[in-house]
Amino acid sequence: MQTDTMLDNIKSQMRKGILEYCILTIISKKEAYTSDIIDTLRRANLLVVEGTIYPILTRLKNNGLLSYRWQESNDGPPRKYFSLTDEGKSMLDALNEEWGNISQSINQITQL
Repeated sequence: MQTDTMLDNIKSQMRKGILEYCILTIISKKEAYTSDIIDTLRRANLLVVEGTIYPILTRLKNNGLLSYRWQESNDGPPRKYFSLTDEGKSMLDALNEEWGNISQSINQITQL
């Protein structure tokens, strides 16, 4: 039982560690509403807890990586759509390079 808990914890930490990267990648494809981001993460089985997305979006915005605009909605209140800033695009480029390096290293280790 303790190993199951440990496994769940490791898997959760791995997912949390890449959420910012995944969110930036999703938004880089097209500006996105929060529920679109959540749906994409769910479809990829990467959503840890829905409530973790909002603080990440706020942190990315506060760090100058995201901007947003409000758009009226026919289904309720206005929606906040996020897009990458130039700094966000540069950050994503750097993260893409680092992901390639990490993937290569992990593949090398797992193929030993």
